[in-house]
Parts: sequence; structure tokens; C-alpha cells
Amino acid sequence: MTSNNLPGGATLNDMGQSTFAEVAMAGTGFGLGFSVLVDAAANQSLGSVGQYAWGGAASTAFWVDPVEELAVVFMTQLLPSNTYPLRRHLQAGVYQALID
Repeated sequence: MTSNNLPGGATLNDMGQSTFAEVAMAGTGFGLGFSVLVDAAANQSLGSVGQYAWGGAASTAFWVDPVEELAVVFMTQLLPSNTYPLRRHLQAGVYQALID
């Protein structure tokens, strides 16, 4: 479920699915139910390859990063979700707070 299942290892950008997305889809594949990060550099995110996630209409989000042993659930009610880049800011803040 957490592996990219798009044909030929394509990304969501390759499939034309990022037109209306608030979050960047570059470097992102799709598993069986959620997005899967396949190239963190292309995605310009701090996440790890293999991270899987999904977001909702009111800026809600969740992601699981198996490499960092991290799970995040963010519940909010901001519509429309592209009003403010909450998901990107949350992800950056969480990863910057990690200490080995």
C-alpha cells in the first residue's frame, strides 16, 4: 500500500494530477490510498523517501515517515486549503524539531 503503484514508476505530476493541488506533487507517486514520496529533492520537502500522506479539503493532513519513525495527524478547519500553506509550514517545523 505504501509503494508507488503508478504505471512505470510515474509521479502524480507525470499523470497530470497536480493541477489543483495545494501541495507540491513533484517527486510524489501514489500507493493504494495515499501519496508516496519517491524523490524528496524533486518535491523540495524535508520528508524521507517512502513517506506516505494525504490531505483533506479543510487543510487537514496526515503523514507517516517510516525512516524517521514519525506519524503526524493535523486537524484544522481552514477553507479553502490553499489560503495559507499550513501543511508545508507544519512539515518544515516538525522535521526541524527532530533531534537524533
